[in-house]
Amino acid sequence: MPIYVYEVLREDNQDGEQFEIFQKFEDAPLTEHPETGVPVRRIITAPNIGGAWSDAAMGQSVKDDKKLDKLGFTKYVKSGDGYYEKRAGKGPDVIHKDKPISPQDI
Repeated sequence: MPIYVYEVLREDNQDGEQFEIFQKFEDAPLTEHPETGVPVRRIITAPNIGGAWSDAAMGQSVKDDKKLDKLGFTKYVKSGDGYYEKRAGKGPDVIHKDKPISPQDI
């Protein structure tokens, strides 16, 4: 069931208290607060989508060097002041700020 966000309607037109409630998709929107009976309106919010493309999943994918290499990405990790070591992919094993990468290195 989806979670819907509602806001209490105030007489002074200021933002009211917001609350979340589980409802079936086919349920009609609430018009009153379920506990206090004051008027409310449903707030439109961005959906929370999980799965393979969620922030949490993407964070884990970036940590998996074998997966990055398989997908054709190159990953470097800072190992010192201006030094970066390759952990996945093609390219030079080390990059240094004083020695730019040339096309032959790639």
